[in-house]
Amino acid sequence: MHDIIVIGGGPAGLTAALYALRAGKSVLVIEKSTFGGQITWSPKVENFPGIPSVSGAELGDKFTAQALDQGAELELDEVTSVELDGDIKRVKTDFGGTFEAKALIIASGARPRTLGIPGEEELMGAGVCFCAVCDGAFYKGREVAVNGGGNSALQDALLLSDTCSKVYLIHRRDTFRGEAKLVEALKARNNVEFVLGSSITALLGQDELCGIRVADADGNEHEIAVDGLFVAIGHAPDNGIFSQLMDLDDGGYADSDESCCTKTPGVFVAGDCRKKTVRQLTTAAISAVDKIYLGSSQRRQPTALPRRLPRAGISTRLKIENDMMFYRVPALTATGPR
Repeated sequence: MHDIIVIGGGPAGLTAALYALRAGKSVLVIEKSTFGGQITWSPKVENFPGIPSVSGAELGDKFTAQALDQGAELELDEVTSVELDGDIKRVKTDFGGTFEAKALIIASGARPRTLGIPGEEELMGAGVCFCAVCDGAFYKGREVAVNGGGNSALQDALLLSDTCSKVYLIHRRDTFRGEAKLVEALKARNNVEFVLGSSITALLGQDELCGIRVADADGNEHEIAVDGLFVAIGHAPDNGIFSQLMDLDDGGYADSDESCCTKTPGVFVAGDCRKKTVRQLTTAAISAVDKIYLGSSQRRQPTALPRRLPRAGISTRLKIENDMMFYRVPALTATGPR
């Protein structure tokens, strides 16, 4: 039994864990993908107070290391359901885990939005990508396209322009929503071409992407030959399995104010899964711990998982020495970890 279970290991979830740990609570953080959250995808972060410039991966590692140092337990697995048993919250995971706590903080973040056009799902991982940091290196020296008009799309285009021979930046509006500084940086790149007032209507290729079809506002279409398409059109909240615990707005975000409370006593929300106006790193780092009153302050020995593993549910030990992370992964059998 833990005092608090945090669902989501991004900036909001890890910040919530830190505050709870400092209040003497035992905390388990469950993350299904990457400890540190989506910020780890960013090639450079320059808007976090006190740190002029840092890679997203490094910043995510620092968040994780700090939580571990304070005594957090980390579990790399996907939450499949939450059950209420009186005041106890019972969390079940994809790899058969069952965890109980007196309070629950949902910081599940949001997932990338898709274009919703035929062939997109089939070509994911075969030319259609959602993370330039993760997949950009595969397209070195090749022509790619980025779809979107916000900061994420602009940053992806900048990153890709460092290694790709050509980057087409496609946006359905005539102006970008992202920072002017990023737009100016892209204009200075000779291998970046803006395709404004246009939308992608089709993906070309069967087993691998070989191009895209683009239409302008008047319906005029033309094809662009590219090997990769990086979709950066925002995110959608990942709150579906928690709908019985909290009210959701029309966009699927948790309908909670700055108190971070939900309709269920002892269940709180934090970060990008919650309804709010601004979604930035610093605004995501919000916890609801100050609203929680728990009696137990029992601590557990910190156990952890690395920020990235090839699959969920594999336990490992992590220690940090001289800013380096060392992992020990147990042997695997044909059916999973022993």
